[in-house]
Amino acid sequence: MKKAKNFMGLFKENFPSGLVVFLVALPLCLGIALASGAPPLAGIISGIIGGLVVGFISNSHISVSGPAAGLTAIIIAAITDLGSFELFLAAGIIAGVIQLILGFIRAGSISNYFPNNVIEGMLAGIGIIIIIKQIPLALGYNSNIASEAIFEDGFNPAFFGNLISAIHPGAIVVTLVSISILLMWDKVKVLKKLKLLPGALVAVIAGIVLNQIFLASGSSLAISKEHLVNLPVPKTADDFKAMITFPAFEGFLNYKVWIVGTTIAIVASIETLLCIEASDRLDSKRRITDTNLELRAQGIGNILSSFIGGLPMTSVVVRSSANANAGATNKISTMIHGILLLVCALSIPFLLNMIPLATLAAVLILIGYKLASPKNIMHFWHKGKYQFIPFIATIIAIVATDLLKGVGIGLAISIIYVLQGNMKRAYYLSRENLDSADEINIKLAEEVSFLNKAAIKKTLKNIKPNSIVTIDARSTSYIATDVLEMIQDFANVRADEEDIEVRLIGFKTSYKDYALDEDSHVIIEHRRAI
Repeated sequence: MKKAKNFMGLFKENFPSGLVVFLVALPLCLGIALASGAPPLAGIISGIIGGLVVGFISNSHISVSGPAAGLTAIIIAAITDLGSFELFLAAGIIAGVIQLILGFIRAGSISNYFPNNVIEGMLAGIGIIIIIKQIPLALGYNSNIASEAIFEDGFNPAFFGNLISAIHPGAIVVTLVSISILLMWDKVKVLKKLKLLPGALVAVIAGIVLNQIFLASGSSLAISKEHLVNLPVPKTADDFKAMITFPAFEGFLNYKVWIVGTTIAIVASIETLLCIEASDRLDSKRRITDTNLELRAQGIGNILSSFIGGLPMTSVVVRSSANANAGATNKISTMIHGILLLVCALSIPFLLNMIPLATLAAVLILIGYKLASPKNIMHFWHKGKYQFIPFIATIIAIVATDLLKGVGIGLAISIIYVLQGNMKRAYYLSRENLDSADEINIKLAEEVSFLNKAAIKKTLKNIKPNSIVTIDARSTSYIATDVLEMIQDFANVRADEEDIEVRLIGFKTSYKDYALDEDSHVIIEHRRAI
């Protein structure tokens, strides 16, 4: 009885936030499905599973899962490459299984191994792709065909020349009005306080109303049916069954399907873990989410979603922040949003089919702009070349090739900079000019690996004859054998040939290693284990 009362109390407390998330998620589910080149219902299914299944299993009380803008570039390319949505669903099942395995092997910290500049570059690149793909739809050009044609053989700017003759004035009006509403909702304080009325929902309602006015007046601005959302409207149980798209299981024998599934699993897992980190900071009670359980929850969610024709999902920052801002205190809020999406898909698909694609394109263009905001680009510019170059290289590579290659290129450049920086930090060099010779002090870093060999070798090579060289390893905990042997050769051979006095401090060695005699130029001090 007490548990029932507690549940009812939590339900009443979290229903308003669940309603807000539903209102935010509805246009996003449809819009992301549109941007992904998938059936609109696929986005709704993903949102339902993300709310009900992932919301129930996860122990995050703020995070909300559903179709993510971050996966659109992968999805549309995969559907085109594989040739059918059914084959893509098989890849979604594979992605879910991989996530499930990652959760069981406790790979919840995987996101910590990706540098922030590459992750931000990935999101910015996705944002630019979203904007480019939505331009034809915002102008009233023919549906998803236009979006796919832009990237048919890589990015094709010449395609935009063909849009001029196919522009639809009504779609442009709807797009401009929708963008104006979205911008106004973010800037006007009074409107931002209307928590139960998100800007995206108002833009969708305005798009519907405008087009209905155009249709009623017989205006040439009226948007035709092929430029509206097209959800199936079930009338019988058989109709409902027909709405569900099942995966093509023969895809499990196709290596391309496995590549897509693995890619989705990696990207979705990273995006989810990053969002979970942000969601935990938004939680007023500062509860910490079990990231391994979250990966298992996402895996189960993606398996179920793909089995019944839904898009892959992740934890989503936009919905999670809306959930927190609306006052959510428990994951019941997330589940309420899933229930409302289910009711909406079953009861009012005829109303959803009145939404112009131009309105959803406007919503997605604003999302893309936020992902690739000039402010964020300037932020990395001011951080210096070591942060900016991998960031901008990731963006360019993703737009020019694909997401996986783009992230790979960004990671490679980041690793090069890390290695370069590591080589430079191998030692600290100071030089003094004496009357008769140079005095050079080389203080080795805490760890000196084989990667530092080239830098140290170059420094030793540039030492002039008759110099006094001190190599100090007292602060060093590890020296690679390659480097140690090189220093030993320098001290034993070249020092004698060029009359260089060498002082070795802090090295663990023996007299026989350096063959010390009365004429040796090598002085060993502080012999101790390093």
